Amino acid sequence: MGKYDFDTVRDRRGTCSLKYDTGPEIVGWQDLLPMWVADMDFALPGEVLDELHKRTDHGIFGYTMPDDRYAETLEGWFLRHYGWKPDRNWNTVVPGVVYGITLAVRSMAEPGEAVMIQEPVYYPFRGLVESNGRKAVNSPLLEKNGRYVMDLADFESKIIGEDVRAFILCSPHNPVGRVWTREELEEVLSICRKHNVKIIADEIHCDIIYPGNSFVSVANLAGGLSEDTVLCTSPSKTFNIAGLQISNILIPDPELRKAFRREHDKNGVALSSALGLTAAEAAYRLGDRWLSELLDYLQGNLDYFREFIKKEIPCLRLVEPEGTYLVWVDCSGLTDDSEKLYSFMKEEAGLWLDDGGIFGRNGELFERFNIACPRSVLKQALNQLKEAVDRMGD
Repeated sequence: MGKYDFDTVRDRRGTCSLKYDTGPEIVGWQDLLPMWVADMDFALPGEVLDELHKRTDHGIFGYTMPDDRYAETLEGWFLRHYGWKPDRNWNTVVPGVVYGITLAVRSMAEPGEAVMIQEPVYYPFRGLVESNGRKAVNSPLLEKNGRYVMDLADFESKIIGEDVRAFILCSPHNPVGRVWTREELEEVLSICRKHNVKIIADEIHCDIIYPGNSFVSVANLAGGLSEDTVLCTSPSKTFNIAGLQISNILIPDPELRKAFRREHDKNGVALSSALGLTAAEAAYRLGDRWLSELLDYLQGNLDYFREFIKKEIPCLRLVEPEGTYLVWVDCSGLTDDSEKLYSFMKEEAGLWLDDGGIFGRNGELFERFNIACPRSVLKQALNQLKEAVDRMGD
């Protein structure tokens, strides 16, 4: 029996929750069971909540910035979990990883220049590149024997042909769940360095790794975190504090760091969230056991999901995730029409999922499920889906 409770269903409606309160505005539906956006339905561990309560009890929330204790806690987490220690001078604390990636893109590529992505991939990547006047170049991932891999020949060819200036690496990968091996990372980064392509590494899901897989940070590769890399990290996925707006962007190169901070200053975002700093420091200092129990619970949810669709909805195919709490499901056995698939999930199954097409054209006929919820909610979602599929066959 674990110390922490992941089974209690907490009603998030009426809390300005993006996940639960925005259905009518975003998808035009109410009363859908939401399993889409990547936050969890689990409360923070009590140890972290206690620290937040102490901070709120103080009662003053003036301008705030990270201190030595914050830096030491961050260093301790990465040393303890990944065997490397970030230099505190590298860090710029910003509200979120997507915001940090946006600043990195603007720092690394001029307007009109090309930035590489690998679809299907987290959909804000393409949007942030294009909305900032840069050109998004896609080197699609390939699915081989049920597992996605990088097409390195295509990757290098497009770098040369499109004069790519920067590459956004999603590691672990969202939505396909790959945890890239050391060999894969070394190959792709070797190509980047050969052609003077800078790397923006999104490692926000790095703590959510399933047994049998090992996360390798770009900071763990030969030579450590290199001068051509921006490493984007955050406790937001691991501890479910995305609403507290806290991320750590690590940049070893002084000139690149200066350029990044110039872009940050242009946006008028000067200092940090008081509660975000408190939550991040407390989570990284006190959250090891909670993370261990969370991983066990997520593994149980994944096992249940896998066995349920294998037995009850065999027309669906799970792409086995190696990391993240997001599950990528091939629904082509249900229909060959993506629009019908997406409407089916809402109108018939009553589920609000992330439709695969938003991650890139090679994601159509897929759906992304978020399994970071109490198991009773997961069971409800799968039963709703099964009943809808059964009705379709009647």
